[in-house]
Amino acid sequence: MAGARFISNQMNGFHSLVAFFKRGTALMRLIYINVGVFLITRMAVVLLQLFNIENSFLLNIELPASVLSFLTHPWTLFTYMFLHEEILHLFFNMLWLYWFGKLFLQFFQPKQLTVLYLLGGLAGGLLYVLAYNLFPFFEGYAAHSYLMGASASILAVVIGVASFAPTTKLNLMFVGEVSLRTIAIVAVLIDLLSITSDNAGGHWAHLGGILVGFVYGSMMKNGYDLTRVFVQRYESVLSFLSRARDRKPKMKVSYQDVHRESDWEYNARKQNEEKDLDLILDKIKKSGYESLSAEEKKRLFDSSRS
Repeated sequence: MAGARFISNQMNGFHSLVAFFKRGTALMRLIYINVGVFLITRMAVVLLQLFNIENSFLLNIELPASVLSFLTHPWTLFTYMFLHEEILHLFFNMLWLYWFGKLFLQFFQPKQLTVLYLLGGLAGGLLYVLAYNLFPFFEGYAAHSYLMGASASILAVVIGVASFAPTTKLNLMFVGEVSLRTIAIVAVLIDLLSITSDNAGGHWAHLGGILVGFVYGSMMKNGYDLTRVFVQRYESVLSFLSRARDRKPKMKVSYQDVHRESDWEYNARKQNEEKDLDLILDKIKKSGYESLSAEEKKRLFDSSRS
């Protein structure tokens, strides 16, 4: 009985964590994943050290610079962007993600944030591997160099919103008001001047994220959404899973005369909402955020929470 009660308690705790995760916004879910991965990997490292067991398992989820190692561990192109070795590295990355993620969601939708985070991480990882195998300066380093951290993904978000709304100002402690354009320029210069430093791999990855963010923000100013095709694929998968779940037989205890929205009605409604949102974004581009009416600001805010 005690064993069954223990298992039941653990399952209840697990379901509570899942429910807590689902209630979070897209931004908070990204932060939860990064923090959760950090805690799990650090606890595993400590446990292995206590028993004097080699903890090389991290090498299987960090991104290797070696092309051969990368080809045998392709999943590391995704896993590395959620890994952090030190708590300060995690803390400052999550602080940047929270600040600029909140700012990003004033202009764009949560699904766009998630997709841009992933695209920035992918571009950063690929540029890192390419640089270490292309430039003679890194000859001999690629075989034992690995990459981890969410910085490339976060910089994609930072530069994305800075490219879309460059004149928006932030009030920074000890500095005062600074435009997003200035923050972006400083970030790019720091990384360009550091591509041969001790953390060269990290700065190359940053440049990959910066490039994706710049392309995204610039395209959005012209009405083109780089993430739309990925968001649509994501929504298609969710719709398929939802329909598959609804087809499962369920015990019915009551009946209600409630109209269920058809797929055609849903798609038509979403298309109209996207058209309205595109018009609002065009207005921001031409006249700035302050030119929006109260109703338009409400629609923009509501779309960022969907």
